Amino acid sequence: MRSILLTILVLINSVAMAQTIKLFPNNAPNEKGVMQQIDDYSGNKVANESVLRISDVDVPTLTFYPASVDNNSGTTIIVNPGGGYNILAYNLEGTEICEWFNKQGINCVLLKYRVPRREGREKHEAPLQDLQRAISITRSNADKWNIDANKIGVLGFSAGAHLSVMASTSFAERTYPKVDAYDEVSIRPDFCVLVYPAYLSGDKFGVSSEITISEKIPPTFIVQTQDDERFIDSSLFYYYALKEVGVPVSMNLYPSGGHGYGLRNTGHWVNDWPVRVMKWLEDIN
Repeated sequence: MRSILLTILVLINSVAMAQTIKLFPNNAPNEKGVMQQIDDYSGNKVANESVLRISDVDVPTLTFYPASVDNNSGTTIIVNPGGGYNILAYNLEGTEICEWFNKQGINCVLLKYRVPRREGREKHEAPLQDLQRAISITRSNADKWNIDANKIGVLGFSAGAHLSVMASTSFAERTYPKVDAYDEVSIRPDFCVLVYPAYLSGDKFGVSSEITISEKIPPTFIVQTQDDERFIDSSLFYYYALKEVGVPVSMNLYPSGGHGYGLRNTGHWVNDWPVRVMKWLEDIN
Protein backbone atom coordinates (compact mmCIF):
# COMPACT_ATOMS: atom_id res chain seq x y z
CA MET A 1 0.00 0.00 0.00
CA ARG A 2 2.81 2.39 0.90
CA SER A 3 4.53 1.85 -2.46
CA ILE A 4 1.27 2.56 -4.28
CA LEU A 5 0.84 5.83 -2.35
CA LEU A 6 4.42 6.85 -3.14
CA THR A 7 3.83 6.16 -6.83
CA ILE A 8 0.68 8.29 -6.77
CA LEU A 9 2.55 11.14 -5.07
CA VAL A 10 5.31 11.01 -7.70
CA LEU A 11 2.75 11.17 -10.50
CA ILE A 12 0.98 14.10 -8.86
CA ASN A 13 4.27 15.93 -8.50
CA SER A 14 5.19 15.37 -12.14
CA VAL A 15 1.95 16.10 -14.00
CA ALA A 16 -0.69 17.72 -11.82
CA MET A 17 1.17 21.00 -11.48
CA ALA A 18 0.36 22.06 -15.05
CA GLN A 19 -1.85 25.12 -14.82
CA THR A 20 -3.83 27.02 -17.44
CA ILE A 21 -4.16 30.81 -17.35
CA LYS A 22 -6.40 33.06 -19.42
CA LEU A 23 -4.08 35.58 -21.08
CA PHE A 24 -6.35 38.59 -20.86
CA PRO A 25 -8.49 39.14 -17.73
CA ASN A 26 -11.40 40.28 -19.90
CA ASN A 27 -11.79 39.65 -23.62
CA ALA A 28 -8.70 39.62 -25.82
CA PRO A 29 -8.27 42.73 -28.00
CA ASN A 30 -11.06 43.03 -30.59
CA GLU A 31 -12.71 39.80 -29.42
CA LYS A 32 -16.11 39.02 -27.92
CA GLY A 33 -15.24 35.66 -26.39
CA VAL A 34 -18.21 33.87 -27.95
CA MET A 35 -16.58 31.22 -30.16
CA GLN A 36 -17.08 27.55 -29.35
CA GLN A 37 -13.71 25.82 -29.59
CA ILE A 38 -13.62 22.88 -32.00
CA ASP A 39 -11.39 19.86 -31.25
CA ASP A 40 -10.87 17.57 -34.25
CA TYR A 41 -8.99 14.25 -34.38
CA SER A 42 -10.29 13.16 -37.78
CA GLY A 43 -7.51 14.46 -40.06
CA ASN A 44 -4.38 12.78 -41.35
CA LYS A 45 -2.26 10.93 -38.80
CA VAL A 46 1.44 11.47 -38.16
CA ALA A 47 3.56 8.40 -37.35
CA ASN A 48 0.30 6.42 -37.12
CA GLU A 49 -0.97 8.65 -34.30
CA SER A 50 -3.88 11.09 -34.41
CA VAL A 51 -3.38 14.84 -34.37
CA LEU A 52 -5.58 17.08 -32.23
CA ARG A 53 -6.48 20.04 -34.44
CA ILE A 54 -8.04 22.92 -32.50
CA SER A 55 -9.89 25.78 -34.17
CA ASP A 56 -12.24 28.64 -33.27
CA VAL A 57 -10.17 30.05 -30.41
CA ASP A 58 -11.00 33.56 -29.23
CA VAL A 59 -10.06 33.12 -25.56
CA PRO A 60 -6.27 32.63 -25.71
CA THR A 61 -4.57 30.82 -22.83
CA LEU A 62 -1.21 29.59 -21.65
CA THR A 63 -0.57 26.34 -19.81
CA PHE A 64 2.55 26.12 -17.65
CA TYR A 65 4.30 22.75 -17.64
CA PRO A 66 7.01 22.83 -14.95
CA ALA A 67 10.01 20.53 -14.97
CA SER A 68 10.29 18.33 -11.90
CA VAL A 69 11.72 20.03 -8.83
CA ASP A 70 14.80 17.79 -8.75
CA ASN A 71 15.62 18.38 -12.44
CA ASN A 72 14.74 22.01 -13.10
CA SER A 73 17.30 23.97 -15.11
CA GLY A 74 15.35 27.22 -14.76
CA THR A 75 15.13 27.54 -18.55
CA THR A 76 11.64 27.94 -20.02
CA ILE A 77 10.37 27.44 -23.57
CA ILE A 78 7.12 29.00 -24.77
CA VAL A 79 5.76 26.51 -27.32
CA ASN A 80 3.75 27.73 -30.33
CA PRO A 81 1.95 25.03 -32.37
CA GLY A 82 1.52 25.45 -36.10
CA GLY A 83 -1.49 25.09 -38.36
CA GLY A 84 -1.38 27.84 -40.96
CA TYR A 85 -2.87 30.35 -38.50
CA ASN A 86 -6.16 28.51 -39.06
CA ILE A 87 -5.87 25.63 -36.58
CA LEU A 88 -3.46 24.52 -33.86
CA ALA A 89 -1.81 21.09 -34.05
CA TYR A 90 -2.16 21.03 -30.31
CA ASN A 91 -0.78 17.63 -29.29
CA LEU A 92 1.69 17.03 -32.16
CA GLU A 93 3.30 20.46 -31.80
CA GLY A 94 2.21 21.31 -28.29
CA THR A 95 1.60 18.96 -25.39
CA GLU A 96 3.99 16.29 -26.67
CA ILE A 97 6.75 18.90 -27.02
CA CYS A 98 6.20 20.19 -23.48
CA GLU A 99 6.26 16.69 -22.00
CA TRP A 100 9.52 15.80 -23.78
CA PHE A 101 11.36 18.94 -22.72
CA ASN A 102 10.06 18.64 -19.16
CA LYS A 103 11.92 15.32 -18.93
CA GLN A 104 15.11 17.16 -19.89
CA GLY A 105 14.68 19.69 -17.07
CA ILE A 106 13.18 22.42 -19.26
CA ASN A 107 10.02 24.21 -18.16
CA CYS A 108 7.44 24.81 -20.89
CA VAL A 109 4.57 27.18 -21.52
CA LEU A 110 2.07 25.99 -24.15
CA LEU A 111 0.36 28.86 -25.94
CA LYS A 112 -3.17 28.47 -27.27
CA TYR A 113 -3.31 31.52 -29.52
CA ARG A 114 -6.25 32.83 -31.48
CA VAL A 115 -7.25 31.00 -34.68
CA PRO A 116 -8.43 31.07 -37.41
CA ARG A 117 -7.17 34.17 -39.19
CA ARG A 118 -9.28 37.25 -38.53
CA GLU A 119 -10.81 38.92 -41.58
CA GLY A 120 -9.25 42.26 -42.40
CA ARG A 121 -6.23 41.70 -40.11
CA GLU A 122 -2.72 40.41 -40.75
CA LYS A 123 -2.52 36.64 -40.24
CA HIS A 124 -0.23 37.00 -37.23
CA GLU A 125 -1.69 40.16 -35.65
CA ALA A 126 -3.90 38.57 -32.98
CA PRO A 127 -1.52 35.64 -32.30
CA LEU A 128 1.40 38.06 -31.78
CA GLN A 129 -0.60 39.93 -29.17
CA ASP A 130 -1.20 36.59 -27.46
CA LEU A 131 2.47 35.57 -27.56
CA GLN A 132 3.72 38.91 -26.30
CA ARG A 133 1.24 38.72 -23.43
CA ALA A 134 2.36 35.13 -22.69
CA ILE A 135 5.98 36.26 -22.50
CA SER A 136 4.95 39.05 -20.11
CA ILE A 137 3.02 36.73 -17.82
CA THR A 138 5.77 34.10 -17.84
CA ARG A 139 8.57 36.55 -17.06
CA SER A 140 6.48 38.27 -14.37
CA ASN A 141 5.89 34.93 -12.64
CA ALA A 142 9.55 33.87 -12.67
CA ASP A 143 9.95 33.80 -8.89
CA LYS A 144 6.57 32.17 -8.29
CA TRP A 145 7.16 29.50 -10.93
CA ASN A 146 10.81 28.90 -9.97
CA ILE A 147 12.16 29.80 -13.41
CA ASP A 148 14.94 32.09 -14.62
CA ALA A 149 13.53 35.36 -15.99
CA ASN A 150 16.59 35.70 -18.24
CA LYS A 151 16.25 32.25 -19.84
CA ILE A 152 12.82 32.39 -21.48
CA GLY A 153 12.70 31.45 -25.15
CA VAL A 154 10.16 30.72 -27.86
CA LEU A 155 9.80 27.58 -29.98
CA GLY A 156 7.44 27.30 -32.91
CA PHE A 157 6.39 24.98 -35.71
CA SER A 158 5.43 26.17 -39.20
CA ALA A 159 3.05 29.12 -38.64
CA GLY A 160 3.97 28.95 -34.95
CA ALA A 161 7.60 29.38 -36.01
CA HIS A 162 6.63 32.46 -38.03
CA LEU A 163 4.90 33.74 -34.89
CA SER A 164 8.08 33.05 -32.89
CA VAL A 165 10.07 35.07 -35.43
CA MET A 166 7.63 37.97 -35.17
CA ALA A 167 8.06 37.95 -31.38
CA SER A 168 11.85 37.79 -31.80
CA THR A 169 11.99 40.72 -34.22
CA SER A 170 9.26 43.10 -32.97
CA PHE A 171 9.83 43.17 -29.21
CA ALA A 172 10.59 46.90 -29.11
CA GLU A 173 6.88 47.68 -29.15
CA ARG A 174 3.96 45.91 -27.52
CA THR A 175 1.18 45.26 -30.06
CA TYR A 176 -1.73 45.70 -27.64
CA PRO A 177 -2.61 48.36 -25.03
CA LYS A 178 -1.10 47.77 -21.61
CA VAL A 179 -3.47 45.68 -19.47
CA ASP A 180 -1.83 45.47 -16.04
CA ALA A 181 1.50 45.15 -14.21
CA TYR A 182 2.38 42.03 -16.22
CA ASP A 183 2.95 44.32 -19.19
CA GLU A 184 5.77 46.24 -17.51
CA VAL A 185 8.45 43.62 -18.20
CA SER A 186 10.50 42.92 -21.31
CA ILE A 187 8.83 40.93 -24.10
CA ARG A 188 12.11 40.02 -25.83
CA PRO A 189 12.68 36.25 -25.97
CA ASP A 190 16.12 35.14 -24.80
CA PHE A 191 16.40 32.51 -27.56
CA CYS A 192 14.33 31.18 -30.45
CA VAL A 193 13.86 27.67 -31.92
CA LEU A 194 12.22 27.34 -35.34
CA VAL A 195 11.04 23.96 -36.64
CA TYR A 196 10.07 23.91 -40.35
CA PRO A 197 9.16 27.63 -40.27
CA ALA A 198 6.64 29.04 -42.75
CA TYR A 199 6.04 32.46 -44.33
CA LEU A 200 9.52 33.90 -43.68
CA SER A 201 10.75 34.26 -47.27
CA GLY A 202 10.11 37.31 -49.42
CA ASP A 203 10.93 38.30 -52.96
CA LYS A 204 14.18 37.04 -54.45
CA PHE A 205 16.78 36.14 -51.82
CA GLY A 206 15.30 37.90 -48.81
CA VAL A 207 12.91 37.69 -45.90
CA SER A 208 9.30 38.83 -45.81
CA SER A 209 8.81 42.59 -45.55
CA GLU A 210 6.97 42.24 -42.22
CA ILE A 211 10.17 40.97 -40.56
CA THR A 212 12.65 43.55 -39.25
CA ILE A 213 16.20 42.20 -39.13
CA SER A 214 18.60 43.60 -36.54
CA GLU A 215 21.55 42.51 -34.44
CA LYS A 216 19.27 42.51 -31.37
CA ILE A 217 17.42 39.36 -32.47
CA PRO A 218 18.03 36.57 -29.92
CA PRO A 219 20.17 33.49 -30.70
CA THR A 220 18.22 31.25 -33.07
CA PHE A 221 18.13 27.52 -33.89
CA ILE A 222 16.53 26.40 -37.17
CA VAL A 223 15.34 22.89 -38.15
CA GLN A 224 14.62 22.30 -41.84
CA THR A 225 14.49 19.47 -44.38
CA GLN A 226 15.48 19.82 -48.01
CA ASP A 227 12.35 18.05 -49.24
CA ASP A 228 10.04 20.57 -47.53
CA GLU A 229 9.92 22.35 -50.87
CA ARG A 230 7.23 24.89 -50.06
CA PHE A 231 9.01 26.35 -47.03
CA ILE A 232 12.72 25.58 -47.35
CA ASP A 233 13.41 29.14 -48.50
CA SER A 234 11.88 30.45 -45.27
CA SER A 235 14.65 28.78 -43.31
CA LEU A 236 17.48 29.51 -45.75
CA PHE A 237 16.65 33.20 -46.24
CA TYR A 238 16.10 33.85 -42.54
CA TYR A 239 19.35 32.07 -41.67
CA TYR A 240 21.24 34.20 -44.18
CA ALA A 241 19.64 37.43 -42.91
CA LEU A 242 20.64 36.66 -39.32
CA LYS A 243 24.15 35.63 -40.36
CA GLU A 244 24.64 38.92 -42.18
CA VAL A 245 23.93 41.02 -39.05
CA GLY A 246 25.91 38.77 -36.71
CA VAL A 247 23.08 37.12 -34.79
CA PRO A 248 24.19 33.70 -33.45
CA VAL A 249 22.22 31.22 -35.57
CA SER A 250 22.40 27.45 -35.97
CA MET A 251 21.07 25.97 -39.22
CA ASN A 252 20.20 22.26 -39.03
CA LEU A 253 19.39 21.16 -42.58
CA TYR A 254 18.38 17.52 -43.12
CA PRO A 255 17.85 15.71 -46.44
CA SER A 256 14.34 14.40 -45.80
CA GLY A 257 11.38 14.43 -43.44
CA GLY A 258 8.93 16.79 -45.06
CA HIS A 259 6.72 19.04 -42.97
CA GLY A 260 4.59 18.61 -39.88
CA TYR A 261 6.32 15.77 -37.99
CA GLY A 262 6.61 17.37 -34.54
CA LEU A 263 8.95 15.14 -32.56
CA ARG A 264 7.27 11.87 -33.50
CA ASN A 265 9.37 9.09 -34.99
CA THR A 266 8.70 9.21 -38.72
CA GLY A 267 11.80 7.22 -39.59
CA HIS A 268 13.88 10.18 -40.73
CA TRP A 269 17.16 11.55 -39.44
CA VAL A 270 15.44 14.86 -38.67
CA ASN A 271 13.72 13.18 -35.73
CA ASP A 272 16.82 13.85 -33.63
CA TRP A 273 16.25 17.61 -33.66
CA PRO A 274 15.14 17.86 -29.98
CA VAL A 275 18.43 16.31 -28.84
CA ARG A 276 20.33 18.87 -30.92
CA VAL A 277 18.29 21.67 -29.35
CA MET A 278 19.37 20.50 -25.90
CA LYS A 279 23.04 20.54 -26.97
CA TRP A 280 22.57 24.00 -28.43
CA LEU A 281 20.95 25.31 -25.22
CA GLU A 282 23.99 24.07 -23.33
CA ASP A 283 26.27 25.77 -25.84
CA ILE A 284 24.58 29.19 -25.43
CA ASN A 285 24.40 28.70 -21.65
